[in-house]
Amino acid sequence: MKSVFSVAGLMFMRVLKHLPLSWLRAVGWVVGHLLYALALRRRHIAQVNLARCFPQQGDAQRRQTVRRHFVLFAQAWLDRSWLWEGRPDLVRRRLRLTGHVSELDSRMPTLLFAPHFVGMDAGWMALTAHVPRRFCGLYARQRNAVLDHWMAQGRRRFGEPHIVAKSAGLKALVSALRAGEPLYLLPDMDYGPRDSVFVPFYGTDAATVPSLSRFARMGGARVLPVVSRLTPDGYEVTVLSPWQNFPTDDVVADTARMNRELEAWINAVPEQYYWVHKRFKTRPNGEPSMYR
Repeated sequence: MKSVFSVAGLMFMRVLKHLPLSWLRAVGWVVGHLLYALALRRRHIAQVNLARCFPQQGDAQRRQTVRRHFVLFAQAWLDRSWLWEGRPDLVRRRLRLTGHVSELDSRMPTLLFAPHFVGMDAGWMALTAHVPRRFCGLYARQRNAVLDHWMAQGRRRFGEPHIVAKSAGLKALVSALRAGEPLYLLPDMDYGPRDSVFVPFYGTDAATVPSLSRFARMGGARVLPVVSRLTPDGYEVTVLSPWQNFPTDDVVADTARMNRELEAWINAVPEQYYWVHKRFKTRPNGEPSMYR
């Protein structure tokens, strides 16, 4: 039964890719409001996250931000229809790559810090579609075979990227870095207590994987942040300047810096960050869950 729904969903996405972007975004607006009304657990998670990170917001403002987030989340998901199967010229036209793009010409080992904004897949597509070099990215296999194939093929459609399975371990990623393949990394989530450190995120200790600092050290790599923002015309993907004095000898301080930098980007477009994730799921010293 799951495979039948997956095939039907894929057919639906293949119809959507032909719609004008304004029409597709309108469909996303409807789907987002439906998700806000029906996905009660995820709505609660987003509300808790925002209450913790933006305590200055009143209840009405917080509800508005969460509702807007669900709309943008749905629009970004439906945009994968044209990102992964639309005409190449259309994809490139809708993905605007800005900022320090010339830094991507360097053959220095480079980590691309790509936070979990709703446009994170658009960020990867913009890099591989516009920059004539090979990038490296991590891929987590999906349980559903139909969905897994569609997602994997979509992310490979430009530039013959080097896709490494999460189960492959560190060696393959460090080797890719040292070979000059920029590594697209999304380390800003709570992946549990294993290999995590607790550092502040909006003033609350959050379990955070220190992979950005460790990969930078092991691969002798610099860090280039890549921030993706959904816009009415598609996406703006901005390559920021390389971080100075990173990494240091203190992996915890490096990871705390990563979160501080991230907060500034979130503050610019708070509704576009991935709030439906339990960012404070893992608690230190047996603290109770925030999401009960």
